[in-house]
Amino acid sequence: MAEYSSYEPDYGDSLTMHAKLQTAFAQGRALKIISGLTNFNRDRVTSVIRAADQGGATCVDIAADADLVRLAKQLTDLPICVSAVDVDAFAAPVQAGADLIEIGNFDAFYAQGIRFEAAEVLALTQATRQQFPGMTLSVTVPHILALDEQVQLAEALVSAGADIIQTEGGTSSQPSHGGTLGLIEKAAPTLAAAREISRAVTIPVLCASGLSDVTAPMAIAAGASGIGVGSAVNKLDSELAMIAAVRSLAEALDTAYSHAIAR
Repeated sequence: MAEYSSYEPDYGDSLTMHAKLQTAFAQGRALKIISGLTNFNRDRVTSVIRAADQGGATCVDIAADADLVRLAKQLTDLPICVSAVDVDAFAAPVQAGADLIEIGNFDAFYAQGIRFEAAEVLALTQATRQQFPGMTLSVTVPHILALDEQVQLAEALVSAGADIIQTEGGTSSQPSHGGTLGLIEKAAPTLAAAREISRAVTIPVLCASGLSDVTAPMAIAAGASGIGVGSAVNKLDSELAMIAAVRSLAEALDTAYSHAIAR
């Protein structure tokens, strides 16, 4: 383990941003924009952070890198989440000011043939919670598990100290249609996971991977407290397009919230 064992940060001025994040989860309006666990390109990460900030996101998720955290802190007041699959990778970014830590965003590894099984994710969660007892901890449930196994793992992760459960599945879906139907087909695995996991745990569930402004409200209706979006934003070729995409997602969540309170 790194020398930062059992490091507990002083949140200080971060209390307000955490309160805002909690409110967003409570209202089903949390929107996390993900730049990518393996994305260390400062220019690309900068564009994603600016898009999240200007488009109305609630939180931005970046690779677990101290320099990127310091960059993010210069660009936005949004909570900064860092993602990794190694406990020791969190130490320097937390020291640099990261507000949340995320075990997962596993999509980047599946194309390499790397799998993350339930026992591995649970052990990583336990070790991370022990080393960083004061940090807000989000954990992704791998979509390679059967749906009932995802639920069982989510329950175990809560017992291990996870504060947020994140779902995934967009990379496994192969839509056979275009347009709106194709967008729904692409989101189906993560929507199904959000539905089943949210019924089994009492902590916020963040539905992520394969979502769009069409399916964002479906995620909330399925029981999620918010959504996480990566490639639908970070793969775009201009910052203006990224901002527009984030804004569209935020507006979709706002509309869903407005309809819910109007009932």
